[in-house]
Amino acid sequence: MSEFAFELELCTHLESRREGIIARQLGASVAEPGGRILDIVCVEPGPAFDERVAITNESIPDAAIASAVGTGRARYWKAAFDCHPDRARRAVDRALEIGFFERDHTASADANREYVRQTVRYPDWYDRIVGIENKPDLGRPGDLEAQLRTDVSLAVVDEIVLATESYVTRAHLNRLPEEVGVWRVHRDDTDHSLEIEVIREPSSLPVDEPGVEPLAFQPGRTDIEIVSPQAKARARRRLAERAYGKGWRTYEFPACGACQPADKSGATLPYCVWANRVVDAATECGPSCPGYEPATAPGVDLEDERDRQTAWEADPDGTRRRQAGLDQFG
Repeated sequence: MSEFAFELELCTHLESRREGIIARQLGASVAEPGGRILDIVCVEPGPAFDERVAITNESIPDAAIASAVGTGRARYWKAAFDCHPDRARRAVDRALEIGFFERDHTASADANREYVRQTVRYPDWYDRIVGIENKPDLGRPGDLEAQLRTDVSLAVVDEIVLATESYVTRAHLNRLPEEVGVWRVHRDDTDHSLEIEVIREPSSLPVDEPGVEPLAFQPGRTDIEIVSPQAKARARRRLAERAYGKGWRTYEFPACGACQPADKSGATLPYCVWANRVVDAATECGPSCPGYEPATAPGVDLEDERDRQTAWEADPDGTRRRQAGLDQFG
């Protein structure tokens, strides 16, 4: 089974059995952005999850959350950020667009420059974050051991799990950090059902302590950076926000008659009847495929599906207030 199909089917299974947010292919590095991509991220809901749902269906920029812009007195936007002005401007524009910020038109007119405030205090909406590394075939491990050791030493997520279809031997377990949980995924091809056998439970990682992020591996030497608890906390917040806005339904359906949308536990997946499996339209489909049949791509609304199947809302009420008579200026 391809890693892509394995990933989608596992996301489908987890979504039907867990509360919170399921997302995939998210960066989990701190010192080296993009240095570590987690296959699946499970964000468990915190005490104010419903408050987060009400704000926006999009990811809130971390720079906007970390800024000195609050819900009380409006602030001059440029003075409220401790980052490059271009990044601050992008964060302000995006926060205004999604309704996390609002302009104070009166203060802006009086000072002849833009003043903003938060429409709502940023809520404590997420709790534990679990990362899952997918490796259906342990006979082709790639950089698996190094990736998992990075996850454990950096400890941005609360738990890290390896999910595989392979039979897991004692030798496999001995090569993995003992903190890593191991799941063996069993699939029934007759009804396409999926079950998870827990081979080893994951251990809780020290997310509130300094972490160690490997940057480069060389013979006899590994370059590292010590990451502070504060930097990790911001990375966790970015990870949770990105997961909230992105989710896991980020795939496409090919313009091919061989692709038949398949309903699995409430999720619609791009199933190819020619290949007899779920396919990645972005990399596998097109005229070069022997089974290609030109057709109109299936009209599947994945955002609506996510709205129906999860606590995420595609069109929340929002928290922006309307300033009577002044909306034409903003």
